[in-house]
Amino acid sequence: MADLKDVSHERHTGEKIGRPDRYEYVEHDKPWRYQEGEYTVTRGSAWSGPGCHLGCGLLMYTDKDGKLVKVEGDPDNPFNEGRLCVRCLDLMESAYNENRVVYPMKRKPEDRGKDAWERITWDEAYDLIAEKFLAYKEEFGAQSVLFFKGTGRDIAPWISHLAWSFGSPNVVFALSGCACFVPRIASSMCTSGSFWVGDYSQQFTKRYDDPRWKIPECIILWGNNPIVSNSDGLYGHWVVDCMKRGSKIISIDPKMTWLGTKAEIFLPLRPGTDAALAMGILHVMIEEEIYDKEFVDCWCYGFDQLKEACEPYTAEKTAEICWVAPEKIVEAARMIANADGMIMQWGVSVDMSREAVPACQALSAIFQITGNVDVPGGMIAPPSILPYYAGWGGENLSDEQKEKRLGIHKYPLYRYGFKNASTDVTIECLETGKDELGNDYPLKAGWLQTTNPLINSSPDTRRTYNALKKLEFIVSVDLYMTPTVQALADVFLPACTFAERNGIRIGDGVQRGETINKAIQVGEAKSDMVINLEIGKRICPEFYPWDTEEEMFSHILEGMDMTFEELREAAPTYLDFEYKKYEKGLLRADGQPGFQTATGRIELWSSYFNQIGIECVPSFDEPSPGPIADPEMYEEYPLILTTGARTWSLFHSEHRQVPRLRALRPDPILQMHPEAAARYGVAEGDWVWVENHRGRAKRRVQLTEALDPRYCSTDHGWWMPEQAGWEDGGFSGMYDYNINQLLAYDPGRSGFGSNYKTVLCRVYKCEQDDHNTLANPLGFDEKVGE
Repeated sequence: MADLKDVSHERHTGEKIGRPDRYEYVEHDKPWRYQEGEYTVTRGSAWSGPGCHLGCGLLMYTDKDGKLVKVEGDPDNPFNEGRLCVRCLDLMESAYNENRVVYPMKRKPEDRGKDAWERITWDEAYDLIAEKFLAYKEEFGAQSVLFFKGTGRDIAPWISHLAWSFGSPNVVFALSGCACFVPRIASSMCTSGSFWVGDYSQQFTKRYDDPRWKIPECIILWGNNPIVSNSDGLYGHWVVDCMKRGSKIISIDPKMTWLGTKAEIFLPLRPGTDAALAMGILHVMIEEEIYDKEFVDCWCYGFDQLKEACEPYTAEKTAEICWVAPEKIVEAARMIANADGMIMQWGVSVDMSREAVPACQALSAIFQITGNVDVPGGMIAPPSILPYYAGWGGENLSDEQKEKRLGIHKYPLYRYGFKNASTDVTIECLETGKDELGNDYPLKAGWLQTTNPLINSSPDTRRTYNALKKLEFIVSVDLYMTPTVQALADVFLPACTFAERNGIRIGDGVQRGETINKAIQVGEAKSDMVINLEIGKRICPEFYPWDTEEEMFSHILEGMDMTFEELREAAPTYLDFEYKKYEKGLLRADGQPGFQTATGRIELWSSYFNQIGIECVPSFDEPSPGPIADPEMYEEYPLILTTGARTWSLFHSEHRQVPRLRALRPDPILQMHPEAAARYGVAEGDWVWVENHRGRAKRRVQLTEALDPRYCSTDHGWWMPEQAGWEDGGFSGMYDYNINQLLAYDPGRSGFGSNYKTVLCRVYKCEQDDHNTLANPLGFDEKVGE
């Protein structure tokens, strides 16, 4: 633990330490570490596991023995203003959890799937990994080693730097079609040169009191429940803050959420029909000429082609496709067009349909043709020092190796700033030994860092397992012994929680720069960044010249003219922000007015899409399997299932072994309308099988009238740490509870997007022998009371 700073230390509140004037500083007098009574308080950010995407400001209290005893939200951090969710408040149970593995381990290749681990030292682990990786590189090329990453937090850039420095082009985000965030990024970047987020004043230190900001009159919640999901750098309660100040809500969602009950307009669209609804809204705007003609004439390209594409989508036709009332479509279009400031708060649901890219293009066109682009209370392009979706260290990879990235020859869109390999092509390559061109392409090893693909991200669990186990050597970096580790790993490296490490918070759709600050140490666990630095020094030392992680962070912060220590002292810092950057030449590399596209305009008809041979304007494809595309299958499986609904206490596949958090969601839930449940003869609390032609998974029924009787909804990422399941290959309930068994590898024509939220299913009761549930498997009740 670093030395305690003098409590009289004065924070920088405007006095710059040799830094430029383009930063703003939050004014308060607390340093990053100070004494409060008997406790040492460490201020920091929660931007890594266990938690979520956000990186909220928090205060970590440690006692005289250096033990973490309490966590609170930091009231001086403008991002969350002292508010904090249960996942961070219960950090102690995660950090000190008896199920954590806090030292390196290995097992013999023949013992995969068995609880036959041997404790080793960090040096032994690094020596073994370096020996294996370098041998594979020598014999088969660096591309034979795959580097898998998990959900977007501060981990992704460090993984990409390690992979590209080693020489492997194959960084893999283990979702079919990279169907989370990336389709929206791809569509936005290719058509406007930027990614766009809602303007909730998050870029200003004074937040809602900053005179430059304006309250958005309308916020569209499109496939997004922000107060639970908190996606893309958004703190969900900002929506509530805006509502208190007068913002009106349009909710577009198959499910009625709490925010949906507060909406002016609710459109319960059929899952997977987002593109059709967006084109129907655009049709009304264009037909009634209520779009922003001046903005379109000056700053948009291809409006006539967009108009032609939307022509068939009358309100009546769109209503027929989407199963919503036509008058509501017209009402929504008029409300959006007439709003003085409109935010499109879209969520991952849009990414999780097969043709997500044209759907995202259609949704983008709504805020583009209404002129809600880089204006107060509209959609803004936030600058980032290190955009995690683009990775870090791409310059370290040779042009020759770049051409070996799996998927780029089948899906050219993977060449445009998205340096991931195609997950779908990677799985096929593992199965066949050949790339998409039919060339021999041996894959030998895998580096899996903070990812649990067998449970959380990958569809078709058995196919994924059979493909990955063909790798001869697998390293997993994680906090816990997940089913993926149980089934596949040869070496386990224990990672830190955010309370146990240092780091930087400089990306993910936000303006601020701040630091993650170490407060405690648990076992031999190391931060992901230290692990990558130390193994990098062994397998590609020329690209890891730094002696410490702080030096590495300072290297990244050179663009801010700060060192890590300076940022830690000043944090949170805010980049100066300007609206209408496109008028001032601040969005283009050449400094000219306009957008970073070939035409210099927002391309409603995409010249880049035309160049690579995909649709240039938005389009809609019927979800398949689906009730319209596959009527015979719909008769056999007559419920439309959406997966991945977020919960308050769990994040993806994390937190299942944390007593208080699990007590809030002890079982995987299937939400059904009472009419649907009655049709299947099931009741509240019943254990059921959710099944389709691909597989089945167990769920507990929860009745709700928030869903149409034709739909059902379930959460994802489920496994049961209390069920060992080593010898029988069950891997903590992997094949009993994993809803991804009902999903398929089936990306869109662009290579992005896949049907995670629109599949067909049926439901029936579990027999008694199917489910021997324990009343209290982890002792929740007793521990919650402690």
